[in-house]
Amino acid sequence: MDRSTSGLEGRLPTRSRAAWWAFVLFLGAVVAYVVGSFIGLVVLGLFGYYATRPICVRLRSVTGSRSLAATLTALSVIVPILLLFGIVGLRLFQAVRSQFGDGNVVGTLIARITGVDALTPDQREQLITLLSNPTSVLDAGGSLWSNLGTVVTTLQGVVGGLFLLGLATTLAYFLLANDDDISTGLIELIGGRDSTAYAYASAVDSDLESVFFGNLLFVVASSILATAAYAGTNLVAPPGLQVPMVLVAGFLTGIASLIPVVVGKIVYIPIVASLGFQAVSGDGGDGSLVFVGAVLVAYVLLLDILPQSFLQPYLSGRRIDPILLLFAYLIGPILFGWYGIFLMPILFVVVLEAIRIVLPELLSGEPIRPEATVAGGVGTDPKDAHAEEEEFQNGDSEPESGVDPAAESDPSAESDSAADSESDSGSDRGPDSDRGPNSDES
Repeated sequence: MDRSTSGLEGRLPTRSRAAWWAFVLFLGAVVAYVVGSFIGLVVLGLFGYYATRPICVRLRSVTGSRSLAATLTALSVIVPILLLFGIVGLRLFQAVRSQFGDGNVVGTLIARITGVDALTPDQREQLITLLSNPTSVLDAGGSLWSNLGTVVTTLQGVVGGLFLLGLATTLAYFLLANDDDISTGLIELIGGRDSTAYAYASAVDSDLESVFFGNLLFVVASSILATAAYAGTNLVAPPGLQVPMVLVAGFLTGIASLIPVVVGKIVYIPIVASLGFQAVSGDGGDGSLVFVGAVLVAYVLLLDILPQSFLQPYLSGRRIDPILLLFAYLIGPILFGWYGIFLMPILFVVVLEAIRIVLPELLSGEPIRPEATVAGGVGTDPKDAHAEEEEFQNGDSEPESGVDPAAESDPSAESDSAADSESDSGSDRGPDSDRGPNSDES
């Protein structure tokens, strides 16, 4: 009876251990709540990390510094985006100047926004009365407050978007600069490199890098191709036909190419419609309409068939069939919003690797092994992911190994260190070496 009681007590957690488990679970719930509240920021940061990690690895091999490589990688992402915003702002400012002429742009803009020019003399008198009595303005509606609210809402959206982009870039930078330390801690936490949890995590990690880095390459290639197509259209277009904001349209076409099947249709079809409207409203006649039809055919070939048939299979998710990611990209934004285009592929990869590595043994009741037992041709083989990580760790440890190059090139230093090690080992064996074969007999 005493033995059974003591065995049961050995299996039950102690009071302090149970309290620690409760505290850790509480912290996990708090972290889950915070991550859920900022899920868009988190998934955007993860996308930035996985999409730029191969670039950071290359820069790290050149610079020999993780922080410097992470900084250069983050700048290579955020600077083009800020440059794009600057170009858009400049083009909008130029459009405003061309709309209002060379006169008083600010005054004309205020008049247009407030609607003063459209007021009758009586309405202008009422406006003067409202301005002379500020308390009545608080209850006034009209074009002034409606347009002001629209401007404020737009500015809030732009500032919020830039703030979100900055935080996501900061998160991606932190992961790029500290991924080795984070990886080492997680490996110790999940039981080492021979555990099933490590095989699962390494497969998910490699798949996400393949998907998101391939997406980044595909976006860049599609943006360059679309920009060249739109610029070429403006070069050969008849008078009166022009693609507006070529750089912005090319960038948006590249972003739209993230969604399989859809690709750039949501951008180049409105552009073709705009060209058709310009052709109908202009004096070009049937020749302009024929040109618009030829442009549509060229866009379908260059911005639709070519990316889907050649670029996307080669660049996007080379370890996972793009058709399998189709529903993730299409359903994600519908289900979660804008960040669903990043969150749904992550969930897809997490579920896919669980089915490949963990689920078959769970269903059959066999011991779970750190290998993929089903769908071997889909996703990453955990053994390959393990080998790639070891190669990366070995290559990354060389610049920071702390070995003095002079010591490596100096044979005398090596001989001295060898002699020191022999003397140390001899001193350690001193008490044992004094004992000869006949020491017990003495």
